[in-house]
Amino acid sequence: MQKRRLGTHLEVSALGLGCMGMSSGLGPPADKQEMISLIRTAVDRGVTFFDTAQVYGPFTNEALVGEALEPVRGQVVIATKFGFDLENGQGGLDSRPETIKRSVEGSLERLRTDTIDLLYQHRVDPSVPIEEVAGTISELIEEGKVTHFGLSEAGVRTIRRAHAVQPVTALQSEYSLWWREPEEAILPTLEELGIGFVPFSPLGKGFLTGTIDESTEFTSGDFRNTVPRFVDQEARKANLAFVDLLQTIADRKNAMPAQIALAWLLGRKHWIVPIPGTTKLHRLEENLGAATLKLSTAELREIGDALAAMPVAGERYPAQMQALIDR
Repeated sequence: MQKRRLGTHLEVSALGLGCMGMSSGLGPPADKQEMISLIRTAVDRGVTFFDTAQVYGPFTNEALVGEALEPVRGQVVIATKFGFDLENGQGGLDSRPETIKRSVEGSLERLRTDTIDLLYQHRVDPSVPIEEVAGTISELIEEGKVTHFGLSEAGVRTIRRAHAVQPVTALQSEYSLWWREPEEAILPTLEELGIGFVPFSPLGKGFLTGTIDESTEFTSGDFRNTVPRFVDQEARKANLAFVDLLQTIADRKNAMPAQIALAWLLGRKHWIVPIPGTTKLHRLEENLGAATLKLSTAELREIGDALAAMPVAGERYPAQMQALIDR
């Protein structure tokens, strides 16, 4: 698989693998041995970039990723995240320096590694100045426990303040055909500062695959049962226009809608590295096929023109989750 560069020095595969859904967020955890096999298959297919977080589980996803990648640790880049009060069972935001340092020790142990390649602040903690957070990560980098610093769902002002203290290698935020807010201010800022971008939910939490319609029911424990865009059946029905657009292009190119959605992201900037997640081998294979799918300038323009006339129905997150997003 082709490689891309995040920031100045972090080289990763053009597509990564988001591992959250293997352990949490989509209902009961998937079979552990099957997920270990899936992760190792991804390595065999050329994926070198794997995404996890302390809160996924909590903790169980880091342990899964650590076990799966231990035999090939030298070949891969592991990204994880801190930022929540998990040890005390409170679950709120917590990016105090002492919490960061303590939680990193736990991540290192679960990931079976001496160094975290890319460590993100999962959500901006308004009670802790970002300069203090960045300074703490700088100390961890000096100690060799972390190699690169990242932010997740951070706004422009926070990105600039953090980057002035410790260079930010990558920002991870949601970005896809049906969530394009980062285009307004985030992408220009990242380009100016030389920061890479890692879109999560690049397939619209599964919606852009074309396998979900207004009648689809999700299992108990699936976080989409709380997301307004999925809860509202009329919103789902209206948003099928995005899938129709993808299917039109896909039919032309003998591809799948998900592949067009990922190829569109890859075509936006050379420093964008999407991390679609899956628990199924055939979906992994399908997603990776997007890495070799090229959209022409005319096709990109066609998609852009269509998107300009297609409003998205429904809110991205429920109010309590919206409140955690930095602006």
